[in-house]
Amino acid sequence: MAPAAFESQAPQGEDTVSHNTVFSSSTVIDASSHRSKVSVIGSGNWGSVASKLIASNALRLTSFHDEVRMWVYEETLQSGEKLTDAINRTNENVKYLPGIKLGKNVVADPDLENAVRDADMLVFVTPHQFMEGICKRLVGKIRPDAEAISLVKGMEVKMEGPCMISSLISQILGINCSVLMGANIANEIAVEKFSEATVGYRQNRDVAERWVQLFYTPYFIVTAVQDVEGVELCGTLKNVVAIAAGFVDGLEMGNNTKAAIMRLGLREMKAFSKLLFPSVKDSTFFESCGVADLITTCCKEAN
Repeated sequence: MAPAAFESQAPQGEDTVSHNTVFSSSTVIDASSHRSKVSVIGSGNWGSVASKLIASNALRLTSFHDEVRMWVYEETLQSGEKLTDAINRTNENVKYLPGIKLGKNVVADPDLENAVRDADMLVFVTPHQFMEGICKRLVGKIRPDAEAISLVKGMEVKMEGPCMISSLISQILGINCSVLMGANIANEIAVEKFSEATVGYRQNRDVAERWVQLFYTPYFIVTAVQDVEGVELCGTLKNVVAIAAGFVDGLEMGNNTKAAIMRLGLREMKAFSKLLFPSVKDSTFFESCGVADLITTCCKEAN
């Protein structure tokens, strides 16, 4: 299996020339100095799959603590059992991802503050409309040196303008936030069908490498690029194009029209992204977070 790839960085004042540099997911950062503790904030369909990916690597790599805490919004099942109790008893999210073992080192926790206690790697994967409230609850409750990553596809639209979820996390919690986006239908990844994803990071390449380590598996290939806004906007704007693709399906206008909508939509995604953030890179739209996520979302909406 090919290793994950990192975008190269050119010295200041030179044009950036991208090429792949090798980073193997099996590379282990010196565990004697630091073992990262991971918490997953969210436990729906995608959150449970993310926990499964992370749990397998937490056990395999000595640079991470074995235990992975997963915050669960507590619910009572029809049987009367609490959802967290059911997850911890069966090692499955019996409501949102039944039949899939998460890993025995995944611990469901209904207490948000307890779930993130002592964690220095925070994985946010909840619906975007709940993110501001969750972050406000975490103020003063997390490690100041914690790193975050957002798997949330969407943005907050405020009176003063759009606000990316990664920016929301950074502004409220005062920590750095990367993003992970891609052509990622959760149920397919859950049964280990091959998929890809893109990590968008800001400055610290070492942090990006740790996120790649945490998510990379033989069936889930992760590539990192230094373009948080580009990666995140791809995961947001592709849904708008998918709605247009759905209109094409509903009107029975055919595959040629749908292909045209997707091509034009991708072009508009790029133009809008660069209007909001001129730093967004053209190459990002050819990563999994860009054209691949657009294709899978437009095709999925037709089913």
